[in-house]
Amino acid sequence: MSATVRVLLVDDEPLVRRGLRAILENDPGIDVVGEAGDGAAALAAARSLTPDVVCMDVRMPGVDGIRATELVLALDAAPRVLVVTTFESDDYVFDALRAGASGFLLKRADADEVVAAVRAVAAGESLLFPESVRRMAVRHAPARSTYEGPALTPRETEVLTLVARGMSNPEIAQELVLGVETVRTHVANVLGKLGARDRTQAVVIAYESGLVAVG
Repeated sequence: MSATVRVLLVDDEPLVRRGLRAILENDPGIDVVGEAGDGAAALAAARSLTPDVVCMDVRMPGVDGIRATELVLALDAAPRVLVVTTFESDDYVFDALRAGASGFLLKRADADEVVAAVRAVAAGESLLFPESVRRMAVRHAPARSTYEGPALTPRETEVLTLVARGMSNPEIAQELVLGVETVRTHVANVLGKLGARDRTQAVVIAYESGLVAVG
């Protein structure tokens, strides 16, 4: 990632793009390198502009944000995707997280939250709202575990459960009385076993497969 965070804005509403641009360009460390009004244009722009972060609307005509997220993340120099949505309980948001988005941001968020979200995602962090993701997951959770991947150890399952609650590595370390590096190793092992690109996708997989209870 470059020193300046390069951002691509994708939304079918020009007014939304204009508002996000005004907020983000007020930060000297963020550069809005382009805009797109639908998923097809987003893919072309992501390929040519190589942004660090794509702020992606999900409900768009033609190629929607879910499919666009999949396509953008399949690029050789894939950016991070931050879903920008009106409704935090939207099933489209859960589908976008499943597709590999690093988190989501509500369109009603204030300027500081928008900037912080873009910076966090650009830095490789996941932007989780545990209770919101849990509520979305309730509608997708199986009656019993459907996980068929490599078995998680009891400790890895414990760590994954705390990740799903939105805890950071230091918070998990304190909760389990472990070193932060040990927790980081457990998280890396969990991501590898689940085939998840980041913590957000790991949580989605955990809920969907029944590895973590949503009740």
